[in-house]
Amino acid sequence: MKLEPLGHASPWRALGVTLLALGLAFGLVGVVFLAYGQNPLEVYRVMFFGTLLEAKGWQETLRRSIPLLLVGVGLTLAFRTQFYNIGAEGQLLLGAVMAAGVALFLPVPPALSLPLMGLAGALGGALWCGLAAWLRLRFSVNEILSTLMLNYVAQSLVIYLINGPWRGKDVRGYIYSDRFAEYQQLPVWPGSSVHWPTLLLGVLLALVLQFVLFRTTLGFRMRVVGENPGAARYLGLAEGRVLLGLALLTGGMAGLAGVGEIAGIHHRLIEPGQLSSGYGFTAIIVAWLARGHPALVLLTAPLMGLILAGGDLLKVSLNMPFRIVDVFSGVILFCLIGSELFLRYRLRLR
Repeated sequence: MKLEPLGHASPWRALGVTLLALGLAFGLVGVVFLAYGQNPLEVYRVMFFGTLLEAKGWQETLRRSIPLLLVGVGLTLAFRTQFYNIGAEGQLLLGAVMAAGVALFLPVPPALSLPLMGLAGALGGALWCGLAAWLRLRFSVNEILSTLMLNYVAQSLVIYLINGPWRGKDVRGYIYSDRFAEYQQLPVWPGSSVHWPTLLLGVLLALVLQFVLFRTTLGFRMRVVGENPGAARYLGLAEGRVLLGLALLTGGMAGLAGVGEIAGIHHRLIEPGQLSSGYGFTAIIVAWLARGHPALVLLTAPLMGLILAGGDLLKVSLNMPFRIVDVFSGVILFCLIGSELFLRYRLRLR
């Protein structure tokens, strides 16, 4: 066997390689189910029929897709420009903190409260990601490490706030803030917890950023900076400015996802593990599956949302640990990263 370099992988090759990687991941996770004493076919039947054919399953899939959509679109752009932001989890939490601060302590007219919460959340996430970008540009700090470490700082900040100065007055033994007023809560579809304004915003941003990336001068600059930094410098493009702008946008979208979670579902600031469920990390897979196309996140986010919602079903129906979802996500990401080799090289049998 011999590997031959490919000039440029066609969209069909990228689709085929991605589907094969997903098929391999599902096969490997099936082995894990088998080791746990469960028939993999039965597990997949429960997971997919329960989420695709039942109204409650659809709602849960959609609810979990919303933060993945917002964070995933931002990460798609960041990865396109070779800015490897692993800190969307912390940026989401910072967005939730800033929005909760506005809801709890800023005396504004009711009509302005939700918009200000959204702005504050986006600002919080943007600044958290912008800090990592500034460290890279100013001191050449690897953004993978800085954004990853900032996740833990954000988690500690949330825990400190809900245990200390922001702890609710009537929570009695629990650790969370006071409940937001009704006018500070996002509307949901009747009978569900799907906060539709955030869903609509995610869809619009995915389509708009797809247009910007492939149909505007700004998008051309982003692609050149990511795909050929040498050419970007030769053309005189402000590489640092583009990268910083992308970091702020990516963090801002993660912050908006945090606003959606606390204003649309929980209606208060709560523990990091309950607030996010690891959306920032799962969105890395969402962005990787989209292969640099923001609009494709409209497909990949529901796919991962389905797996997360399916994890709840496995826990209830088959008494399996919910952490099996982490195994699922890890194996998928491992297979996707491994499949990158076949986008750059062709395998020849001799």
